[in-house]
Amino acid sequence: MHLTNLNLGILAHVDAGKTSLTERLLHTAGVTDEIGSVDDGSTVTDTLALERQRGITIKSAVVSFPLDSVTVNLIDTPGHPDFIAEVERVLGVLDGAVLVVSAVEGVQAQTRVLMRTLRRLRIPTLVFVNKIDRRGAREEEVLREIADRLAVPLVPMGAATALGTRGARFVPGLGPAALDVLTGHDDALLTDYVDRGGLSARRLRAALTRQTRAAQVHPVYFGSALTGAGVTELIDGIERLLPTADGDPDASLSGTVFKVERGPAGEKVAYARVFAGTLRVRDRVPFGDGREEGRITALAVFDQGTDTRRDSVTAGRIAKVWGLGGIRIGDPIGVPGRAYEHHFAPPTLESVVVPGPGTDRRSLHLALTQLAEQDPLIGVRRDELRGETSVSLYGEVQKEVVQATLADEYGLGVTFRETTTLCVERPVGSGQAVEFDKKDLNPFLATVGLRVDPAPPGSGVEFRLEVELGSMPYAFFKAVEETVRATLGQGLHGWEVTGCAVTMTHSGYSPRQSHAHQGFDKSMSSTGYDFRSLTPLVLVEALRRAGTLVHEPMHRFSLRAPADTLGALLPVLARLGAVPETTGTHGRACVLEGVVPAARVHELGQRLPGPTRGEGEVETAFDHYAPVTRGPVPERPRTDHNPLNRKEYLLNVTRRVGD
Repeated sequence: MHLTNLNLGILAHVDAGKTSLTERLLHTAGVTDEIGSVDDGSTVTDTLALERQRGITIKSAVVSFPLDSVTVNLIDTPGHPDFIAEVERVLGVLDGAVLVVSAVEGVQAQTRVLMRTLRRLRIPTLVFVNKIDRRGAREEEVLREIADRLAVPLVPMGAATALGTRGARFVPGLGPAALDVLTGHDDALLTDYVDRGGLSARRLRAALTRQTRAAQVHPVYFGSALTGAGVTELIDGIERLLPTADGDPDASLSGTVFKVERGPAGEKVAYARVFAGTLRVRDRVPFGDGREEGRITALAVFDQGTDTRRDSVTAGRIAKVWGLGGIRIGDPIGVPGRAYEHHFAPPTLESVVVPGPGTDRRSLHLALTQLAEQDPLIGVRRDELRGETSVSLYGEVQKEVVQATLADEYGLGVTFRETTTLCVERPVGSGQAVEFDKKDLNPFLATVGLRVDPAPPGSGVEFRLEVELGSMPYAFFKAVEETVRATLGQGLHGWEVTGCAVTMTHSGYSPRQSHAHQGFDKSMSSTGYDFRSLTPLVLVEALRRAGTLVHEPMHRFSLRAPADTLGALLPVLARLGAVPETTGTHGRACVLEGVVPAARVHELGQRLPGPTRGEGEVETAFDHYAPVTRGPVPERPRTDHNPLNRKEYLLNVTRRVGD
């Protein structure tokens, strides 16, 4: 019998027991003979040496197991906030998800971020409340917490007994709460209930399945990955309530790459979800934004806990693909389908990587570039002037991972400088500048005029033309646009410029000049070099006239603390530049919500225990960029030829100085 596929993500805040649940699912499904332990470093999905040492999942691993009517491709994802990029890229390939919550700790910071994103993407999600056998486990409180703090409609699938003991069990059964939630999303169901004075169990279960698959409601199971309580019922829910993968194997090929790794010989191996069509060995397939082509040399699918070579992979499955050398995470394969979106915030931290004794700088830069290929949200920045390479990051744990990966995979020893915050610049007003071919002090055979205007936040950079496209060769326009985008990587204060529109207001060039019998005279004719060299000078002058404001990343925080500690807490928040916007009470606790500079988030976590007697809890997540209002304006060292200094720039670019 042909089994359908279900690509399932397991998501959670770090330490909620997510990887342990994966091991229990594999054991219950008969894929493994014994259950791996996170503490012993013997889990199936945690394969990196560092994962085994730290007991956290860093790279998403795929493992497959069969149920009665469906083959589940289980994708185990990291829960640590430093690896949110790894979770992000998995979301686009999922048919459904299980969100794991601890019965002891309850809803935590990442739980909220993940559920918000799952809801926005309308991914059908079951909730598994883990660790019911642990001392301090709660049932009603955690259900209330999930409903209140995650603001989602829940359908409890049963109740837990003997909480907090090794004998804790899950007793399945839909209670009265299920009826309220399901009729609240279905008028016909409510009408039938009123007319008939009740609903059959079959009708109720059909409504539950339909609403779960539409991501309208979230069934909740209680259990323990350690003892296996509730896991059989969860597996039943996965099989019955979540939708299976669809897709026409005979349609045009369409897939998305969500992970790239390197094989033993250094070759690239892509993990791709096939949404439509069929991948075949030896087929030439287009991929990426530039529509590069590559020949597939090998394929594998995930089967019975391991990957198995195949000649072809059909729609709905996840494949390992060899042969596509230039492939990057997020690339479409075949017909571009679902757009790869950033569902989470970009990294807001940066650190200089310092090579250790015997580590070659060029080898280090090459290795970091390869790591960035595997993780597009790790940005690599090279400063030729100082011979330094920086990486953008989410947090301190990610530093350890980069450090260990460079040591283990590349044999390179490194340390890191202190982490700094990544700011951005935005134009304050409008400004324009122009330099004409063969006039004034312009040493280049080109005319370029540019105007800089503010654009809405989050809009990036928009390039427009106010000149006729046919007024000069297209290659020169292309050279100007590419140089504008590259130059805006470093604004007046050295930060990336965003939220701006750049309009080309003037253009001109010197046509090809020829002397009789001598052919093309390059010294009298414009080339792309002239436009690439002149554009930064014009752009920074326009930017200078527009003015820019440095913006720092701000996190939204939610802080819970005993109400009687509020007086001691507020001055601490004020010193950190945190601004509470709303204050509420939950019993004897007060809840403050507001914004805090990303640069002070780590310090906020460290200072919180003092004024709150160790009872304060804070959750933060990136929210927006705001103008820097405290202290000196942050500056970032430039890595380009510095067009802000005309004399220095011309000396670097042309070895000629326009005096």
